[in-house]
Amino acid sequence: MFQDEARFGRISDVRRCWAPRPLRPICQGMLTHEYTYAYGAVEASTGKLDSLILPHVNTDCMQVFLNEVSVRHPDERIVMVIDGAGWHRSIALKEPDNIYLLKLPPYAPELNPIEHIWDELREKFFHNRVFKSLDALEDHLALALKSFEENPSKVRSVVSWPWIIEALFNSLLN
Repeated sequence: MFQDEARFGRISDVRRCWAPRPLRPICQGMLTHEYTYAYGAVEASTGKLDSLILPHVNTDCMQVFLNEVSVRHPDERIVMVIDGAGWHRSIALKEPDNIYLLKLPPYAPELNPIEHIWDELREKFFHNRVFKSLDALEDHLALALKSFEENPSKVRSVVSWPWIIEALFNSLLN
């Protein structure tokens, strides 16, 4: 599985949008410094996505996420690829028995396919949107994540990069 976190906030992302002529679309803008965080882990070969919405990015929240993934996959041995965030390197972070954490090289987010899930979420669910509260944003984020969790073929189309699938296939043959 490939794991990462993404920040979502009450900052509107105004983009071009379609409107019939001669109408001009009106998009509200907002800049409020309130954020929440999506934690996600994706299995590249199947498109299975596990996600949680947590209030912070820190060791405690990462531990909650790892424990949840472990509980969701009790009979599986998981190699989870993570980046080098400080809370990933903390000695206080304890790997669950069925999860092994494998760190990516520093400054290499392009190697982590879940980054593209965050891009897809922002593009499809969050541009030209204003949220009245952080709770409203979290509700919308939960629906967006749920739609991805329930559609593994869509997720697989985003994260199943040839080099990852080839590496997995080759490891099974050896």
